[in-house]
Amino acid sequence: MRFLIAGAGAIGGYIGARMAQASQDVTLFARGPHLEAMRERGLRVVSADGTFEVRPRVIGDLAEAGPMDAIILGVKAHGLTQLAPRLQPLITDGTTVVSTQNGVPWWYFQVGAGEFSGMRLERVDPGGVIGAAIDPRRVVASLVYLGTEIVEPGVIRHTEGNRISLGEPDGSRSERCRAIAEALIQAGLRCPVTTRIRHEIWVKLLGNIAFNPISALTRATLAQMARDPEVRALVRNIMLEVEAVAGRLGIELPVSVDQRIAGAEKVGEHKTSMLQDLEAGRPMELEAVIGAALEIGECLGVAMPHTRSIYACARLLDGIAAAARRASA
Repeated sequence: MRFLIAGAGAIGGYIGARMAQASQDVTLFARGPHLEAMRERGLRVVSADGTFEVRPRVIGDLAEAGPMDAIILGVKAHGLTQLAPRLQPLITDGTTVVSTQNGVPWWYFQVGAGEFSGMRLERVDPGGVIGAAIDPRRVVASLVYLGTEIVEPGVIRHTEGNRISLGEPDGSRSERCRAIAEALIQAGLRCPVTTRIRHEIWVKLLGNIAFNPISALTRATLAQMARDPEVRALVRNIMLEVEAVAGRLGIELPVSVDQRIAGAEKVGEHKTSMLQDLEAGRPMELEAVIGAALEIGECLGVAMPHTRSIYACARLLDGIAAAARRASA
């Protein structure tokens, strides 16, 4: 199979590097200093599992990509509005698009949503730009459980995790899921295929919506938040609100709120992705992770006062950080 990593940053670059190491046909699309470094020196991965270097095909212009069997979307959720229209010319009848974004994905109510089909999340897909560019029938869902960061252009540090769950949005089994999973497994990743990807999305959301914004506001790790009695109570209340929204959508979560908190505590002194983005001067994934859940809650009449309060504070923080970046540019 021919793969394109559309957004070869920390996550996409790591996946692409592992695929290149396994001699698979993979092209990495990147921009800026990271692109130039990979062109000049290749891509280096630093990991406790072993450090390695690869020289995959790297492009800075999607027009150079050529036909692809699978496109893995490696950008953050808020980057898709710009990326998706540029991918449209690359998507043929045989192309599968793998979404890897955190939060509620843009396709969630476009396929496999039952009675809720047709609902569009404005906070995830403003104006329907992504949905218009990428046919939801081309989408395979994925959830990424990797800890990676770009430590310098052309160098990615892998700190934890090696699992990517795949699933059809409608819960069916498919040959395309099996083929993509097989390629990722050959690259050394764990890649289970599930018929319950929608349930898994909400299990991951349960933690992300509660822990991520609080960590950005407090600079605390997962363990610090879970062990603080008052913060733990706030986390629990947010999770109960998210659980109520999932329930209205017909999603029965396989883990309890208390189990989810305990699981986060066991991860230890880990910084959430939202805190890492804030510290690195990047925009936080607020809308796809938190805003989308609030939007769904509004549509379904589910009150989410704790979630809304944390969202408001984190959104202000993100705005202040963005203004500071513009002032220093």
